[in-house]
Amino acid sequence: MPPFTVLIANAFFGFLTLEIAGNNIASYITVLIAFVLTLVAVKVFKYIITRKIKGLIAKTKNDFANMLVDAIEKISLPFYLVIALYISLKLVSLPEPWPSYLHYLLIITVTFYSIRILQQILIFTLRNGMKGTSKGVTRLFENIIKIFLWTIALLLILQNLGYKIDTLITGLGIAGVAIAFAMQKILEDIFSAFSIYFDKPFEVGDFVVIGNDMGTVKDIGLKSTRIQSLAGPELIISNREMTSARIINYKKMEKRRVEFSFGVKYDTPLEKLEKIPKIVTEIISKIELAELERVHFRKIGDFSFVFEVAYFLKDPSYIKYMDSQQQINYDLVREFRKEGIELAYPTQTIMLEKAS
Repeated sequence: MPPFTVLIANAFFGFLTLEIAGNNIASYITVLIAFVLTLVAVKVFKYIITRKIKGLIAKTKNDFANMLVDAIEKISLPFYLVIALYISLKLVSLPEPWPSYLHYLLIITVTFYSIRILQQILIFTLRNGMKGTSKGVTRLFENIIKIFLWTIALLLILQNLGYKIDTLITGLGIAGVAIAFAMQKILEDIFSAFSIYFDKPFEVGDFVVIGNDMGTVKDIGLKSTRIQSLAGPELIISNREMTSARIINYKKMEKRRVEFSFGVKYDTPLEKLEKIPKIVTEIISKIELAELERVHFRKIGDFSFVFEVAYFLKDPSYIKYMDSQQQINYDLVREFRKEGIELAYPTQTIMLEKAS
């Protein structure tokens, strides 16, 4: 009778040679070992890559590298399991259709995670390029990127699964035309939002005048632009109207030119009329943001002697303009009263001739 150890060895080798689904047990053990080793290898590879990029970040403080590390770290366990399973099962002969299923699983997994990383890179680039732009416009571009990428991913997966995508693409094109006709007005507003972003006729925070309305741009959305009017109410104007209207954007001015006039009474003595340009010059010179262009005795009007003043304001802000003009008006009234110069108002003098 053979020794006990020999019996155990024979039983073990017999077990290893036992076939299940066309492969012996030894092959399945090899697959298991390969699976574990592959899983460890890809995890170690991920660790090395992320460590290298983190080293780059520490040296350069590169935001893109930081984003890339975040994208790699978001690759979760299912990805590594599928990669390890695919590589290890190649060591054994699988009955049909399992090899095809395994191939499809790999395609879907790799496509899914690749698109996620590409999406994160594109959105990061988009946000950097659109800093200061309305959140609504930024979200629109982000959604377009996502829809485009995942549509491409779906088509690639279907093509690799053996489906003919030509008919599907044609159908999508016809459906797209039908939807475009149904949503024509909405699409016009959305494309106008694109136009506002690329052309930048105004941005959030700009003070604009549109027809009889004026105010500060608060938000540029997908369909409409919101403006906080000086009177208080919020104006909501469709982007289509905004791109077709004539807009005055005061924020684009480097400085504001202001022109105003006033009249003094006809009975003002000549020596006092001659003092007025000097008084106005001194008043405007005291305004920190103002720079006088000219002051002239412009004309002899119907009710008064008319003076015209022009000056530049270094800050184009409407509020700064009103503050400065208000101070000028206060000082004019104060100085004119000191000099005994009276501002005019519409009057008529009727001369009656006494009959002899």
